[in-house]
Parts: sequence; structure tokens; C-alpha cells
Amino acid sequence: MNTIEKNVAGFLLDIGAVQLRPDEPFTWASGWKSPIYCDNRKILSYPEIRNKVCEYTLQTIEEHFKTVDVIAGVATGAIALGALVADRLNKPFIYIRPVPKDHGMGNQIEGVFHHGDHVVVIEDLISTGSSSLAAADAVTAAGCIVEGMVAIFSYNFTSARREFELHSALELYTLSNYDVLIETAVERNLVSEESLEMLREWRYRPETWGK
Repeated sequence: MNTIEKNVAGFLLDIGAVQLRPDEPFTWASGWKSPIYCDNRKILSYPEIRNKVCEYTLQTIEEHFKTVDVIAGVATGAIALGALVADRLNKPFIYIRPVPKDHGMGNQIEGVFHHGDHVVVIEDLISTGSSSLAAADAVTAAGCIVEGMVAIFSYNFTSARREFELHSALELYTLSNYDVLIETAVERNLVSEESLEMLREWRYRPETWGK
């Protein structure tokens, strides 16, 4: 666990961006039952935390990516952070929809970019990884070079890690993750030992948990 991972996990708990509810599970769009809900959009309402998350994202980009022409945000959760990061770097910003528009120009990617541009994609949350990888693939299909992706938080599912490993051209860096978050919550006495066991079980079997 590094300082950034610990700090971001603390931020998410401090502002209620993460809710732990093992006894009353949430239902995701995928149909999965979950004892945790993470809403990173709340970060935007807290200027000091928003600025720190932006700073950590910049630090990650500067450390890992030598060539950056354009910053891309995955709609909708990462648009605001991506725009903030692009502004700090004085770089163009684009954003990526899940699918192309069904009217107008039919764009999936909004903004100005050029063939061969080196792009870093900003994501707010990695769950299964499918939508994040699809966004990166859309940028590649448009003729750009995706250097990698920086996300605020990952659930650290084994299946998602495997998907990113198979997508060998895409480097993923996350500011924090589920394991660090749960450890931080335990340190703060926010979860009981019984709930902790349940949270660990869900982390390894999310698709069947609660059924």
C-alpha cells in the first residue's frame, strides 16, 4: 500500500463516496449483488479533495507516460476529472461515449484529435473492465495511440485484471483499490469482523455472491 492509495481510500470514506452495506446489498446494472457502492463523482463537490485527486492523477501520468498529446475522459464519470487534468497539462481534451450517438454526427468520441496522437485515458472506476477497455479500443480505432489509462478506483476483480493483462498494449494505473479501501475501513472500525469476511468473499466471487 502506497501513500496515494491510502490517501485516496481515506478521501472516499471521508466524503461518503463509498458506502459499505453488506447486510443490504446494492444491485448493479449487470445484475450483480454488491455490498459496496462507490460514487467517485462526489469528489467533485469537495475542492480540496478534488484538487488532490487531480494532483495524484497528474503525478501518475508524469511518472509513467513520456509522450502525451491528448487527455481523454470516459463518459460520464471521468469527464470532469479528465478536463481538469488536461487543463493542468495544457493539453487538448476529448471524451468517449459508451456507444456512438444515434443522431447528429454519430460521434462516439467528442473533441478534436489527430491521427497518431498519443492519448492517456482517464477513468473513474474499474469494475469488470469491459467498458473501460471498450473506450480505449474506440480511441485506437479512431487512429490514435493509447499510451495507457489512469483510474481513481478499481475493485481489483481477478477477471478485470486478466482482461487488462490480455490487452497487453494498455497499461492501467489506479490511484486506489478495493483491498486498500477495506483495510482502511477496518483501521477506522467501520466494518465488523463478520462483515469483513463477507466483503472478502464478495471480492473473489462477485458474479455469484448473494444469489
